[in-house]
Amino acid sequence: QVQLAESGGGLVQSGESLRLSCTASGNHFSMWTLGWYRQAPGKEREELATITDTGFTHYANSAKGRFTISKDNVESTIYLHLDSLTPEDTATYFCFFRAGKIPRTWWGQGTQVTVSS
Repeated sequence: QVQLAESGGGLVQSGESLRLSCTASGNHFSMWTLGWYRQAPGKEREELATITDTGFTHYANSAKGRFTISKDNVESTIYLHLDSLTPEDTATYFCFFRAGKIPRTWWGQGTQVTVSS
């Protein structure tokens, strides 16, 4: 059973940066995708970025230029570096893991990012 542990959220001021982390324990898959979504109050969930076991990355338009996803080659750990944060980035950020011949998705509990103006 894959379990995800996120960390790194918090309260920051506009213009500051944060780095979110997500570790997938119990990962026995050789091919996988890890990524980040966010959901703000009253808004739909929004995919931000993904990275595969081979390091291929994909970004949503809203994440390009300010957010960077990367991974640790030793463990199934990924990072999302958030730059130049604005109050519009305030949301709960969720990590997800996707793998399997019939793809299955596991979700983390989410980490709150709050950006004050």
